[in-house]
Amino acid sequence: MLTHKQVWEGIDRLAARNQLSASGLAKRAGLDPTTFNKSKRITKQGKPRWPSTESLAKILDATGASMREFVEMMQGGGEGAATPLQRLRCVSLADAEGGACFDASGFPVAGPWEEVDFPLVDDEQAYAIELDRDVLPPVYRSGDLVVVSPAGSIRRGDRVVVQLADGGFLFAVLARRTAQRVVVAELAGGEERALGLEEIAWIARVVWVSQ
Repeated sequence: MLTHKQVWEGIDRLAARNQLSASGLAKRAGLDPTTFNKSKRITKQGKPRWPSTESLAKILDATGASMREFVEMMQGGGEGAATPLQRLRCVSLADAEGGACFDASGFPVAGPWEEVDFPLVDDEQAYAIELDRDVLPPVYRSGDLVVVSPAGSIRRGDRVVVQLADGGFLFAVLARRTAQRVVVAELAGGEERALGLEEIAWIARVVWVSQ
């Protein structure tokens, strides 16, 4: 007999196999983004809350997984469990904007951070920004997780995320960097944009983007 914990672990593994957070998986299936939130897995009275069969059917259809595969994931086997996972801190782009979630170097501080299981990126400092809207479709779309390495070195040609001094975010490619400015290019190879250091709060390398 499958337990409440196994069913939810199966959902988390299915999300991780598709490089999504639980809320990203819900969005892909056409469900409310909070459907699979950890806070909704237990009622206010402390009783287990089970996902509906309709929700399960929708996430299987959205990911192309079979019921057999999902049962294997619930039981700790199958392709989803074979992928080494890492627990990452995660914040939505809307919550990240404004700067309160990061220090001056782009490392997480207090804020509405959650945790997600994600394929191993082998970086203890890495975290994820979940896009709650299309940023640069089709490259960065709503529901994608942008995994950021604030401690990683940045070289020309790397994808980067820049938090601007006004709190906004810019996703781009590093073109060049001097002592006075940072020049970035659009992801699709478009126009370059020069930013003075006073315009930048911090810049960090993007190491993975879910699709």
